[in-house]
Amino acid sequence: MADPIAPIDVVGTADPEAKAALQTHRLRDLVARLAGSGNPFWREKLAGVDPSGVDSLDALPELPFTVKQDLRDTYPTGMLIQPLDDTIRLHASSGTSGKPTIVYYSREDIAIWAEVNARALALAGVRPDDTLHNGYGYGLFTGGLGLHYGGERLGCTVVPVSGGNTALQLQLLEDLGSRVMSATPSFALLMAERAAELGVLDRIRAEIGILGAEPWSEGMRERIQEAWGGRLTALDIYGLSEIIGPGVAMEAADDLGVLNVFDDHFLPEIVDPETGALLPDGEWGELVLTTLTKTAQPVLRYRTRDITRIVPDGGVDGRHWTRIARLNGRADDMLIIRGVNVYPKEIESALFDDPDVGRNYAIVVDRRGSMAELRVRAELGPDAADAASTTERVSRAIADRIRIRATVEMVAAGSMPRTEAGKVKRVFEQVDDTDPLAG
Repeated sequence: MADPIAPIDVVGTADPEAKAALQTHRLRDLVARLAGSGNPFWREKLAGVDPSGVDSLDALPELPFTVKQDLRDTYPTGMLIQPLDDTIRLHASSGTSGKPTIVYYSREDIAIWAEVNARALALAGVRPDDTLHNGYGYGLFTGGLGLHYGGERLGCTVVPVSGGNTALQLQLLEDLGSRVMSATPSFALLMAERAAELGVLDRIRAEIGILGAEPWSEGMRERIQEAWGGRLTALDIYGLSEIIGPGVAMEAADDLGVLNVFDDHFLPEIVDPETGALLPDGEWGELVLTTLTKTAQPVLRYRTRDITRIVPDGGVDGRHWTRIARLNGRADDMLIIRGVNVYPKEIESALFDDPDVGRNYAIVVDRRGSMAELRVRAELGPDAADAASTTERVSRAIADRIRIRATVEMVAAGSMPRTEAGKVKRVFEQVDDTDPLAG
């Protein structure tokens, strides 16, 4: 059972002044630790910054940003502020430069990671007596071990099945009676499809889905819940390896559409993606996070490139975390098609709003001409009667939502490839006559 001496905090600090005082204290301590660490990167980054001048959160916008390129430029250990001997773990994510982005953890960092993931699970309705079927990948990817530690910290029995091997996943879900499962949204949908094909869907008792690592829309939520027979509530978990991994923020079943940021550890801001200027609560912009309590490799004002907004109103009585909207996309993933900014998630929403569209799709940016063109291929639903009318209807819906026309191709249900492990790829580029979706 969970440690009775250290209960899981799922509500946060009620008094705004007390919360601001705690955050300010931790921010000032962080800046002092970075500035005094002797690390050349931080010495240069914080040149001219007096930690004692951080006397309120109003000082935050005056502090410098950090970005993903900083981790690449200082690869592999250049952003550590503790001796390597004091670290006990590293994780990594792939990078476009050919070198991974490496993040180190101290023993204290691992304890924080377990704590925030336990909070996330508890906020989702997970109980200490639950069996958690953990379908996130283990290894250098942070997903699997983050939820694993959180489940153990909460008191759950954790099934470390990892990703892939759908038949084994379904067998374990059925035999062990897990009430909670975690996976990418695309894999959760695939497992439901395979369970229905094998005739075991009604024998699986999963009620809570902890889904993340991919952007996913409200339409995808409806498809996943429908595919699981309406018994499962699909909830979003947010994190990124540069901050800590999963467990930065969590959606709750009684407050759908927003993520609760655990702001005693991760201080959120929203800035203009182009200028970096701080935006007021309620406006959409880029999420920036500061790791207030990490010890081995903290980051200051890290630009996540994720697009969201702080939701200042509403919420659940007795819960006091900073609430942000579910992500609208990534600034890095935004497509510019004939001068129009397009987020792939908007296309997914238009597709899944139509009941005759199935559960799989892909987007192709065709760059063979002088102007980029957009193609969308999607499966028909099993009950769709007329492919031509569905194509016409979906084409109009996409044009209405993103303000440009896309060429839409509807294909037979089940004909597009599925991804059993890792993040599903939705967006492809075509630069020659080879069809990136062939096969």
